[in-house]
Amino acid sequence: MYKKVGSISDWLEAVDVVDIYSVSSCISADFCDYINFWNHNGFWLFNNLKIMEDLASENEISLDGLTPFYYRIHPFQWVARENKWIPFEPEASFGTDVVEPVTSNLEGFDVVTFYAQTSAECSPLSCNGLAQTVPVNEHCLLDSFESAKNALETGGPTFGEPGPYRIFEVRTL
Repeated sequence: MYKKVGSISDWLEAVDVVDIYSVSSCISADFCDYINFWNHNGFWLFNNLKIMEDLASENEISLDGLTPFYYRIHPFQWVARENKWIPFEPEASFGTDVVEPVTSNLEGFDVVTFYAQTSAECSPLSCNGLAQTVPVNEHCLLDSFESAKNALETGGPTFGEPGPYRIFEVRTL
């Protein structure tokens, strides 16, 4: 996903956070309102950068100044009200054939809500200010999958939003 990386907002008083690499578009906006183009895959993201670049070119959308991200999604989602992990899969009606980039930089892990079970909703670390109480890195992300999993399992319904929650490995290209 190409995103306009958001800067730390005035209300988020998280020490050491410089910018927001969240999966959600609440603070770091997606390159456009892409869903209406119906080029996304079953994870409601894109299989590769070229699809977004072609879409942007065809629709006169500038990608200047945007950061390309690659996400790996944990195949289970946390359902706090049931206190358990359940599997999920990409929506079958969309082609999902993600091309993993040759090189990428691991930036951290984000926790994202998926109440509607389609596209990413909120990233509670940045959207709800949980970065003020949960240790995050300079991009408002957790440093490890284990810390994301632990934050969910111990935070339960107080993690900020109705779930379910999915864990994303966030990488820059």
